Amino acid sequence: MDAHHLVTTTPNRRIPEFRPGDTVKVGVRIREGTRERVQTFQGVVIRKTGGKSPAAAFTVRSIFR
Repeated sequence: MDAHHLVTTTPNRRIPEFRPGDTVKVGVRIREGTRERVQTFQGVVIRKTGGKSPAAAFTVRSIFR
């Protein structure tokens, strides 16, 4: 069974297209007790899986400068 047939999704237009080798800046939501904050880091995309499906994922190698 395919997830596209079960759930109707609309593309998130705020996320630009990117490919492996591109440098991206990612914000990660971190919860500490009752507080929540966003920590950003920059890195190179080394893998992208899932295409445009709801289960799509990507791997970023972090760059520290």
